[in-house]
Amino acid sequence: GHLVDLGLSYAEKLRLNSHNTWMSWSMRRSILVALCTVALSGSTMAWAELDLRPIEAGEWSEDKARHLASRAGFGATLPELASLSTMTPKQAVAYMMRTPSTAAEFEHSGIFDEGLDPFPASRPAATELAKRQGHALGVQVRPNGNRPMQGVVNKFFYWLRASRLETDRVAYWWAQQMLEHDAPLREKVALFWHGHFATNEDKVRDYRKMHQQLLLFRSAGLGSFHELTEAVAKDPAMLVFLDAGVNTKDSPNENFAREIMELFTMGVGHYGEQDVREAARAFTGWNVSDLDFRLVTADHDESEKRFLGRNGKFSGEEIIAMIMAQPVTTEFIASKLYRYFVSEELTAAEEVQLGRLFRSLDLNVGDYLRTLLLSRDFYAEEHIGARIKGPVEMMISTYRRLQLDDVPGVPDFNRVSGALGQRLMHPPTVAGWSRGTGWITPSLLFERGNFVLDLLFPDIGFVPPDRYPFTPEVVNVQDRLRQGMPISEATKPTGIANEMAASNMLADRDEAFNTRLGSMRGWQMAIQRVKPLSRHTAQLNLLDQLQAAGLETAEQVIHHWQAQFFHVTLDENTTKALIVRLISELGTDDLHAAATYAEEPLRKVLHLMLSLPEYQLG
Repeated sequence: GHLVDLGLSYAEKLRLNSHNTWMSWSMRRSILVALCTVALSGSTMAWAELDLRPIEAGEWSEDKARHLASRAGFGATLPELASLSTMTPKQAVAYMMRTPSTAAEFEHSGIFDEGLDPFPASRPAATELAKRQGHALGVQVRPNGNRPMQGVVNKFFYWLRASRLETDRVAYWWAQQMLEHDAPLREKVALFWHGHFATNEDKVRDYRKMHQQLLLFRSAGLGSFHELTEAVAKDPAMLVFLDAGVNTKDSPNENFAREIMELFTMGVGHYGEQDVREAARAFTGWNVSDLDFRLVTADHDESEKRFLGRNGKFSGEEIIAMIMAQPVTTEFIASKLYRYFVSEELTAAEEVQLGRLFRSLDLNVGDYLRTLLLSRDFYAEEHIGARIKGPVEMMISTYRRLQLDDVPGVPDFNRVSGALGQRLMHPPTVAGWSRGTGWITPSLLFERGNFVLDLLFPDIGFVPPDRYPFTPEVVNVQDRLRQGMPISEATKPTGIANEMAASNMLADRDEAFNTRLGSMRGWQMAIQRVKPLSRHTAQLNLLDQLQAAGLETAEQVIHHWQAQFFHVTLDENTTKALIVRLISELGTDDLHAAATYAEEPLRKVLHLMLSLPEYQLG
């Protein structure tokens, strides 16, 4: 009777009645049988909800431990995997969620000088300021002589270059924290928030603000989402990125108000244009003083506002609290976290379920992720090895599985991650990076293979990008000056249209300064003060690793690498082809007999193996 009632209740929803003349009786019966089968397999709502019950200890396995290490961190070495697989599920999740045992701090180069903040919006803004007050950026205008404002222009370009280079050092430092894996989930969730609350150094133009925001994601990323959102809303990097400085009661700027609802909390379609305008008024006066949040009361609109159907003299904090109270906010964030850590596939009913769970946990991200990471759904067969690894995740997991202790300086981490589509501190838009299949195109898959190639066979023509300007014209100016050319000749533009060249030359006749000279001097000053990155190659010996594991044959090597690097099982034909290729490269099936020359053949075959599409899955 229960099954009949169940079948009929769902049949009603599908309008399976005599009026549906288009649907045959056999089709109706098939649907009813399927619905009843679902009912027999579990609860009556199993068809519509995720199974978030905790996994049993008896179900734990090495494959599940590998899955956890990949999703909650950046993968595990084989010894770590062996250790994880001996734990209970709760112990393993607690291990991935552990707090750091040490507090590794970023080592600043000491490039910031008093007077640089607030940094002018442009070079013309810097020189206008210098004309008006006789100094800018901590540099006095020279009282007489040629190009009296050249020092100001030099300093403007210095900070642009130095901040960019120091930001790259921050990215390297963060990559090292991911690799060391002292607090894996903390780093993984910080990477998630960096893409969610996306800010770009190209606009912020202050590595200190970017570094401070990263510390916020790392320290508060597993806490209250409400508190995190308010902290981000007051974060100097976000305030600069979304134009808080021009959001005043006389001229409200809607950038932040729109993005906090559309991208950060509620999603498209759950607010109106009036809500954007009114929220913008509530955030007026929110500004920055160096590295601190500052409320400029004279710019803040304290008058009545109407937001999400309510009236009041709302502050920015009250606007955020009202957003947090919306069920759609918890559904939006809970679903986005689920798609990042578990699966892209979610139904509308499942989004509601996840939002309900997130609300019941008082919007605590750590508690929510703990529930997901322990759930039967997380370890479902269809979710294991079914997610495309993002570029940074792929790179760090490769370093880890190769048992590297440090992020190599060759190839350059920032350049490679950028070529793969995810340069840290430089998300493409305020919407962050794409996910899933957006990471993979034929050209990007080729670049992933090139990353492995450059890691195993370092490019002997490598030029450190932190020592060489990304604007070639700067080098041309320097070379001409060193040939003895006068500044006016050395700084003539090359390779551009005649009209533009003429316009630029006219600008340079203003002897108050020379822009191209300033760009070159800025680079010189920056590379003098920014500490260089270590440019060591990967310290790696594959033969030693394989012999330490007691391996003797090509077949054993390929199966060992399968377990070490892959989350999905390679098909039999691919495996056989790799074994044959390794035997061919070694000239023998005896690893010990080939020991004196085996390193290069091993690297060639591992490069081939890690260039496979299957390696991109985790």
